[in-house]
Amino acid sequence: MNISIIGTGYVGLVSAACFAKLGNNVICLDIDEEKVKKINNSIPPIYEKNLEKILRENKNRIKATTDYKNTIEKTEITFICVGTPSNKDGSIDLSYVKKVSEQIGKYLKNKKKYHVVVVKSTVLPGTTQNIVLPIIEKNSGKKAGKDFGLGMNPEFLREGVAINDFLNPDRVVNGSYDEKTKKILKEIYKDFSCPIMETSLNAAEMIKYASNCFLAAKISYINEIGNMCKKLGIDTYDVAEGMGLDKRINRSFLNAGIGWGGSCFPKDTKALRAWAEKQKITSKMIDSTIKVNEKQPLQLITLLKKHIPKLENKKITVLGLSFKPETDDIRDTRAMPIINQLKKEKAQIKAYDPKATKNFKKIHPDIKYYENANDAIKDAEAVLITTEWDEFKKIDFSGKLVIDGRRLKNAEKTAETYEGVCW
Repeated sequence: MNISIIGTGYVGLVSAACFAKLGNNVICLDIDEEKVKKINNSIPPIYEKNLEKILRENKNRIKATTDYKNTIEKTEITFICVGTPSNKDGSIDLSYVKKVSEQIGKYLKNKKKYHVVVVKSTVLPGTTQNIVLPIIEKNSGKKAGKDFGLGMNPEFLREGVAINDFLNPDRVVNGSYDEKTKKILKEIYKDFSCPIMETSLNAAEMIKYASNCFLAAKISYINEIGNMCKKLGIDTYDVAEGMGLDKRINRSFLNAGIGWGGSCFPKDTKALRAWAEKQKITSKMIDSTIKVNEKQPLQLITLLKKHIPKLENKKITVLGLSFKPETDDIRDTRAMPIINQLKKEKAQIKAYDPKATKNFKKIHPDIKYYENANDAIKDAEAVLITTEWDEFKKIDFSGKLVIDGRRLKNAEKTAETYEGVCW
């Protein structure tokens, strides 16, 4: 099938690469000419495991462009994969989705063949039908369900393992406005062995938000339990194992630590909370989930000050700047509030991350960055572990004070003094 992807961030580019790997011809559209150039040279503008390899192997099936007219004319289905960032009040910013919808409508106007538009960006329930649909209709002069199709196909990709998540998903959710769209989406995903759910546009949108908010709540819950366990001298991970043996609970997302970050959980929890507030619907569980997460990373500083009460001029190393391993994404990384607090305490900050240093340096250019972990911890009076990169699991922390936010066994075994945030 001839597929177009609008937006080449994590979701758009991973989707494009995987659709191509599955044998489709894909056109990627982005307004950023530098991104377009890189993609056409099989160079991903973001870091994601195995992404570059797939782009190289499928370079004949993937093309990138800034040309809307050519993109719409030469494809049968368009996936909207642009960002939906948060406004200051936590509500969702749909400006990119609206602009793209206008452009799609404009170039659908003179297209004779039936074209399907599918929203893959994370949007609140009602967005596809009440915002995207009328914008496309207005700008194209065409009628949804008669002249063009409309769908909602949420993504469930985890950064760092996004390729695997796309190709081997737990489920595929296809929300459709019309029968033709339902059939085309079914055809695209026909070779997937996972459950494929066909539903309404609104339900597909809500499934994404409900899933992310639940997973975020699960992490915040175990962190609250973890804080209690720390006080009681209990290993939270023993508690998590015991809980996880109950099939109704499951062990996943019960790793206590310093909380969640990234491009999805923070944005989606805040967006659903803001939407609920506007609808005058209470969202106490989501609100509590957010509040627990905002406080959790500073537990590392509290523990650090038990050992070093005054941090001024103390050499403190932070290991891990990305919000999770196998990505260079620093959006809502838990390292950020920790480093902000260390700055307030006037500590001498040393930092290392295998992939995210370049991005982090744009925000904090004044701290000292290192090329490897061993140099970063040398002469440090304390080491804070904020991301569980595999290479950190091989470090010998002999002679060091380690405050661990991610439960690294080697740190617990080798450090002279060791504190886990929830254990």
